[in-house]
Amino acid sequence: MTTVAAAPPCLHRIASAALFFSLLLLLSFAPALEACSSRPGTSGSSCPPFTSTPSFPFSSTPGCGHPSFQIRCSFPHSIISINNLSFALVQYQPNSSSLNLAPQPLIPATAHRNCSLPQLLSIPNRSINLSGSPFRVSDASCSRLSLLRPCPPPNLPNCSRCSWECRLIKNPLQLLHDCGSTHATLSEQGCQPDVLGFLDRFLKWGIQVDWDEDQDAYFTNCKECQAKNGVCGFNSSDPRQPFICFHLKNQISPPWIRQDSPNRIAILCSIFVLTCVFLAIAVATAILRSKKLNSAAEQDPTTLFLHRHRSASLLPPVFTYEELDTSTNRFDSKRKIGDGGFGSVYLGQLYDGRIVAVKHLHQHHPAAAAGRAFSTKSFCNEILILSSIDHPNLVKLHGYCSDPRGLLLVYDYVPNGTLADHLHGPKSLYRKASLTWQVRIDIALQTAMAIEYLHFSVEPAIVHRDITSSNIFVERDMRIKVGDFGLSRLLVFPEATSSSSSGYVWTGPQGTPGYLDPDYHRSFRLTEKSDVYSLGVVLLELISGMKAVDHTRDKRDMTLADLMVSKIQMGLLHQVVDPILLLDADAMNGVDAVAELAFRCVQTEKDDRPDSKEVVAELKRIRNRTRIQRGSTQDADENV
Repeated sequence: MTTVAAAPPCLHRIASAALFFSLLLLLSFAPALEACSSRPGTSGSSCPPFTSTPSFPFSSTPGCGHPSFQIRCSFPHSIISINNLSFALVQYQPNSSSLNLAPQPLIPATAHRNCSLPQLLSIPNRSINLSGSPFRVSDASCSRLSLLRPCPPPNLPNCSRCSWECRLIKNPLQLLHDCGSTHATLSEQGCQPDVLGFLDRFLKWGIQVDWDEDQDAYFTNCKECQAKNGVCGFNSSDPRQPFICFHLKNQISPPWIRQDSPNRIAILCSIFVLTCVFLAIAVATAILRSKKLNSAAEQDPTTLFLHRHRSASLLPPVFTYEELDTSTNRFDSKRKIGDGGFGSVYLGQLYDGRIVAVKHLHQHHPAAAAGRAFSTKSFCNEILILSSIDHPNLVKLHGYCSDPRGLLLVYDYVPNGTLADHLHGPKSLYRKASLTWQVRIDIALQTAMAIEYLHFSVEPAIVHRDITSSNIFVERDMRIKVGDFGLSRLLVFPEATSSSSSGYVWTGPQGTPGYLDPDYHRSFRLTEKSDVYSLGVVLLELISGMKAVDHTRDKRDMTLADLMVSKIQMGLLHQVVDPILLLDADAMNGVDAVAELAFRCVQTEKDDRPDSKEVVAELKRIRNRTRIQRGSTQDADENV
């Protein structure tokens, strides 16, 4: 154990003085900071899932934002009210038109006791109705409920006391008013013995709701307001709550500082400068002491490499080998949940109760002559990349461990397997029942949005280089996270021997057969279009339900891209569409559109492919068109 010497008394005095002056300035400018906190772009108090002050249409300030998007900041989730119902704001992606909402308990805990159901507090005592608001329940959430059936005979509570619960067990779609009551008759293959328990978990995960800004006048007015450097709001005292554009003309400042009091301003400036000097001295002293202590201690070579490429404060936490060994029950084979070329993945439970996935990298990879050096490079690469990104559809790295006994990475645990499991695994026939066309479109769109984030929102851009259905992990609510960044590369990388302004790096082709970009394989030039090719293969898998490579097929059709391109060119797409989708007439128009998009993505020449931003835009159009068609079909059925 390293002993750290106590700081000298002078350092304590400097730090105390700096803290006193900082508090003085903070109290002096508190009114200005409070008033400015509602302005766009300024950080506010903790208001998850927002990392800064919520922007339009959301607002936590009365009279600001959109009246239907008023939120109450709280932890761990902010609260939004819709039609007098309170919801926890579980997830929101910026520039998206959808939310994930978890209903708050509408009744006291004692109200369920007459039904002997005290644990099901997430289920409200009436149907969730969003009518009259800008929101509507997404088709994906409705599809998941439409598949839910009680196993015969249904286990019903006392229906004289619990009539609502009995109705929910018999028809779970009644929980969401927007979903309607008509649905296709399904088999009992996917029945649930505990429907109420499933609904309780379903609500805790969050209901996906959408809104249409094109039909809402507030959004149009706000664009004009923001173009004039205004802040969007509404008249909260008027029952109609008309839109108001607030114009900020003057910089807000404390009332006792004015142009006619230059002495006070000079005093405050002097205090501010002195405070900065004191803080700089204190910080410099602490840094020097820290460097001396670190240089005296022997450090792991992997840790030194990571610290040379990124500040220690930006790296994820470091776990000890003993912590992760205990969390996985000494890497018990019964806890193994995955096995790949770079290592095995185990289910672990950390000391704080978090359930995580622990990847144990192989010490000697059979395909690498360098052995451990190959694993170490992949290990460091994944840490550096995952510590610089944050997206709801990308796995999160919680920490790592570099130890002579093993290299370990700690991730989110995604409990519902991979997309490959659902499409091709031993339980695929059972799991495919949950892969409705609407769910497949959502999975394709979320995957494309994750890739778009890596290509356009990160500097320098990141090429994943291994987008496969086995690296797309599925949550219980059928949302996805893309993982496995061991092969990923920065598009502008200092180790590259040659690069050009055309946006590629020279590197040996690596990836999974069937998904590997043929242009990259031929030219050794890695670009973002290489990920687009792999995404195109995943789209073909979602359409056909077939594997990317299947040795049982004819040699010419061994790879799915070759097979599907040939069928599309001959107008025989229907021969290779997943039979489950052929039963859904509304899905076929969407299947044709996605097949056309996938056909463009898997073009041999990279310049003929769309970029990931174009793919996202096209998938959004297909998804919205599918929703409109499905809504029209339901209306026609109701009229009949």
